[in-house]
Amino acid sequence: MATGRGANGPTKRDRREEAREHARQMREEARKRAQRRRWWIQGSIGVVALAILVVVGLIVYNGVSASANVANPKNMVSNGILLTSTTKAVQTPAIAKGENPTPTTQDNGSGKANITMYVDYQCPYCNQFETANATQIGQWLDGGIATVEIHPIAILDSSSSGTKYSTRAANAAACVANYDPNKYYAVNSALFANQPAEGGTGLTDAKILSVLKGAGASSSAITKCVNDQTFKDWVGSSTTRVLTKPLPNSTMAKLTGTPTVIVNGKQYTGSLTDANAFLQFVGTAVQGTSTAKPTTTPTPTPSK
Repeated sequence: MATGRGANGPTKRDRREEAREHARQMREEARKRAQRRRWWIQGSIGVVALAILVVVGLIVYNGVSASANVANPKNMVSNGILLTSTTKAVQTPAIAKGENPTPTTQDNGSGKANITMYVDYQCPYCNQFETANATQIGQWLDGGIATVEIHPIAILDSSSSGTKYSTRAANAAACVANYDPNKYYAVNSALFANQPAEGGTGLTDAKILSVLKGAGASSSAITKCVNDQTFKDWVGSSTTRVLTKPLPNSTMAKLTGTPTVIVNGKQYTGSLTDANAFLQFVGTAVQGTSTAKPTTTPTPTPSK
C-alpha cells in the first residue's frame, strides 16, 4: 500500500502527522503565552509593590521631616503655657523636634483650681469668656489658689478673609511664650481686647506687635518671630493634635470647639458670660477633687 500522497491528497497517516504537529505547535504557543502572562503579572506586582513602598516611604519621610523641622516654642512643653500667677509662667525647654508634647501633671487633690483653656484669638465666644472671667481668674492666680494653662490654637483661619489671623495671633502668643513668658497673661487679655471682627481681614502683623507692646511684651526677637511666623507650623500641628487626640487631664476624646475650659478634669459647659456661674463651677470642681481638709480649701471670690 502506498504511504505517500494519494491521487486525491494527503494520506491518512500524513493527516495524523500534520494534526500532531499542529497540536504541538498550539501547545508550544500556549506555553509561551502562559509564560509571558506570568512574567507580566509578576512584573506588574513588582512595580505596584515598589510604587506602594515608594509612596509609603515618602509619606513616612515627609511626616517625620515635617515633625522634625517644626520649630517649637519654649515654655510650652505641653503645647500650652502654664501660669502660676498673672506675672509668672512655668519655664520649660521647647519640645524636642520630632517629639510629642508632655502633658502637665496636675495635683487635683491640693485644693487648687487647675484651669486649662483652649482658645482661638479670633473666636468671639472665647472673647466673651475672657471678658467675663479674666479678672477673677487673675485674682485666683495671684492668690495662689489656681493655676492656668492656656493652649492657643487656630480653627478660625477662614474667618479672616484669607489672612489666617487665627494662626498669626496664635503664633504671636507663642512668640511671647518663647521670649517673654511672664507677660503671657497680659498678652492673652490684650489679644482678646483687640479682637478683630469675624469676616474681616484680621489685624496686621504690625498691629499685633502694637498690641503685644501695649501689654508689655516688646523686643526685636518678638518682632522677628511675629513677622517671620516662626511658630506657624507649631500652631498647625498643635491644632491638629487637639482636634484628633484626647485632651490630657480630662475625659474628652478631642476638642470640639472653643473655648474649651477644663477645671480639675471637668469640662465647663455653663454660661460664657456669667462670672458667678463659672465661680460656682470652679468651687464644685475643686471640692469634688480635693483631698485637703474643708477648712483649708480656698474658696474663689468673684470679681467686682
